[in-house]
Amino acid sequence: MVHTYSLNGYNITIDGNSGSIHVLDDIACEMLKDGNEMPAFADVQAKLKATYSADEICEAYGEIQSLNDQGMLFSSEAGLEDAVNTKKLDTGLKALCLHVSHDCNLRCDYCFASSGDYNSGRKLMSKAVALKAVDYLVAASRGRRNIEIDFFGGEPLMNFDVVKETVAYGRQLEKTTGKHFYFTITTNGTLLNKESIDFINENMDNVVISIDGRKEVHDAARHGRTGHGSYDKIVPLAKELVAGRNGKSYFIRGTYTARNKDFSKDVMHLADLGFKEISVEPVVGSGSDLYFKESDIPELLKEYENLALQYIGRLSDGRKFRFYHFNIDLYDGPCLFKRVTACGAGYEYLAVSPEGDLYPCHQFVGQDEFIIGNVFTGIHNNEMRDQFMSNNILSKEKCRDCWAKLFCSGGCHANAYFSNGSIVQPNELACTLQKKRIECAVMIQALMADEKMNY
Repeated sequence: MVHTYSLNGYNITIDGNSGSIHVLDDIACEMLKDGNEMPAFADVQAKLKATYSADEICEAYGEIQSLNDQGMLFSSEAGLEDAVNTKKLDTGLKALCLHVSHDCNLRCDYCFASSGDYNSGRKLMSKAVALKAVDYLVAASRGRRNIEIDFFGGEPLMNFDVVKETVAYGRQLEKTTGKHFYFTITTNGTLLNKESIDFINENMDNVVISIDGRKEVHDAARHGRTGHGSYDKIVPLAKELVAGRNGKSYFIRGTYTARNKDFSKDVMHLADLGFKEISVEPVVGSGSDLYFKESDIPELLKEYENLALQYIGRLSDGRKFRFYHFNIDLYDGPCLFKRVTACGAGYEYLAVSPEGDLYPCHQFVGQDEFIIGNVFTGIHNNEMRDQFMSNNILSKEKCRDCWAKLFCSGGCHANAYFSNGSIVQPNELACTLQKKRIECAVMIQALMADEKMNY
């Protein structure tokens, strides 16, 4: 299938099975925009003869036919099926998300983790569990050299001593195992101080700090037990931490809700604060005024287009930043295997609860039916693991016929489960928004290529 659209003066078509992208002139766009199969020349001629000359029609049709012959338009799934088959090659565990704290000093309105305790009671991971998790990762990673530990919560800085001890243990194991650890941490930022900032900047390869945007937006959702907002506390500390990154990765990660559907203003606010790596995500859920209704979708789609135009303006005037959902690499992006199989949750990536239980990812923690093992005893629910391993863009009916599948890789398993009760039924809202982000990202890449711009 192909998807043809026009945005900001660009006509673009995306071939769903090959991932090929083509910038079109107006006549080619007219030929392609109405169908999912190679149009017949007679139909094209009848449709366009009043607007274009016979020579123009023949030339444009010939170019489209050439792309079709090369497998770059209206291509088959054959190559994708080969990539899915390689997924059966179990290459070992790559990453663990350590829930070092099932507690948090904030009470954010939209928290998927029930204010940090995952509905299981407030607790901290012990040093013994954390170090055993590291041992488990080393053993289960088998031939992999590069492995990852993500410190998560709740608020992981509430268990800072265990974070430090875990990193030290990992560095020790690097010398004896030949492994290389990549450490990351996600924090609300309120407990940062000089010691933790220095430690993070020295040891964490990536850090994610939660800021939602404008002060009034952030404080309305991200507040403490008493309802007092956290913006004034977080922003200066986040700036201090980011100033010391010295080229290491970081993201300012926000959440937008139905209360701030003008979220492009929040993205721009974060950019105006001086942050260069920004991600603002839609809230997922239902049951309150925080969450989106179907009637909100047109406004959200328009807002992404608005954000894309502002983003382009910043690329041009020297105030550039990177927005996560527009960071699409058309030349050195992920391999076909990863584009087909997505994040690796459940087999390449697992989450560890404070007790040491293993889950497919951090969002499933606290759902007992998704426990697949324990760091002390290993995997015992191979059926659950196999379900995640076999979950890909060709096993999901909605994804199989979607033009965006090679750019979203089938979406988030947890979002699918919590919205539809099944990891193979994608979240419809998430799909719709993701498609618009892809459209914007590809258009931005086309413009940057024309203008010889870079990040």
